[in-house]
Amino acid sequence: MTKTNAGRFFEDYAVGDVITHAVPRTIKMGERALYHALYPARHALHSSDQFAQSCGLPFSPLDDLVTFHTVFGKTVPDVSLNAVANLGYAEGRWITSLWPGDTITATSEVIGVKQNSNGKSGVVWVRTTGRNQHGEELMSYVRWVMVRKRGEGPAPETVIPDLAKAVSVQDLVIPKGLDFTNYDFALAGEPHRLSDYSVGEVIDHVDGVTIEEAEHMLATRLWQNTAKVHFDATNRPDGKRLIYGGHVISLARALSFNGLANAQMIVALNGGAHANPCFAGDTVRAWSEVLDIAETSAPGVGAIRLRLVATKGEAGTLRGEDGKYAPEVLLDLDYWALMPV
Repeated sequence: MTKTNAGRFFEDYAVGDVITHAVPRTIKMGERALYHALYPARHALHSSDQFAQSCGLPFSPLDDLVTFHTVFGKTVPDVSLNAVANLGYAEGRWITSLWPGDTITATSEVIGVKQNSNGKSGVVWVRTTGRNQHGEELMSYVRWVMVRKRGEGPAPETVIPDLAKAVSVQDLVIPKGLDFTNYDFALAGEPHRLSDYSVGEVIDHVDGVTIEEAEHMLATRLWQNTAKVHFDATNRPDGKRLIYGGHVISLARALSFNGLANAQMIVALNGGAHANPCFAGDTVRAWSEVLDIAETSAPGVGAIRLRLVATKGEAGTLRGEDGKYAPEVLLDLDYWALMPV
C-alpha cells in the first residue's frame, strides 16, 4: 500500500467538501525580514513599530501579503498540487492583523466545479479561511484553479458560484485602534493623501524588477508552496518553471510604493487574474488605476480601491482590441487599501 500522496485531481473534488490543510505555521520576524529582502517592500506601517504606534496600533503588523502567501501555501497540497494554472480571486477580506508569533492554520470549502470541454481538466472554486491560534479569522478569499483530471471518466455536475464583483466598503474590516489623524507623511515617504487621488487616475510606478530563478524558488519555498509547475521543469512542455502568481502580486504591490506610499494596508481583494504566465528573466513593472474612493468610520482613515497591473510592457495598456488581456500583462488585481484622508 502506497504511503505517498499524488495530490488531488479534478475528480476528487465535490461541492460542500471542507478540507483541513496540514502543517500549522508560526510566523515571526524572520518571515518579515525575508519578505522585505525578496520584494522592495517599504510601506511604513509594516516597517516600523514606532510608526504603527503613532497610528494607534500596538506595534507593526506583518505585511498583509505575508498572511495571504502563508494561507495560500497551506492550501497548495490539497487544492493546486496538480494545477495547470491558478485563474483568479474574489471576495477576499483581511479580518485580523497578523502579529509576530501568531500561528496560522487554514481550511477550504469547495464551492464550485466545472469540467473543461477538453475532458482532461476542470476548474475548481474554493473558499479558503486562515485563522490564528485563537481561532480568529485572519483572512478569507475565494480562488479558482484549473486542475488536471486523473482519467477520462464522467464529469461531475457543473456548479459555478455566484461571486460578488467587489467587497463593499461597509464590509471592510478596519484594524482596532487604527487612527491616521497624526499621520506623519514625511516618514511615510510621500505627501499624497486620499483627497489627492481621483477616480480614473492612472499611476505609472516607474520602476521595474527582473525576476530571477533563485529569488522565485526561495520565495515559493518560504511560503511552503509545493505546486509542481513552480519547481519541476519537466512538468511543462516548454521546460520552464512557472513563477508563482503571488510572487508577481508582491512585486507589483511593492513597486506601487512609488506613487502609493500611503496606501498602507490591504483590507480586501475584490478580484484578480493572472493574465499571462511569468518566467525567470521577465522584467516586471506596475501601474495602478484608481477605481473608487470612500470614507470609513476610523479617525482619519479612508479607503481607496485600486486596480494594480503587473506588466512587461507600458503603463496603461491592459487589453487589446479583441478584449483579451494584452500578451505583456501578467496580473490584473482589484483591491481596497487604507489611506489617510
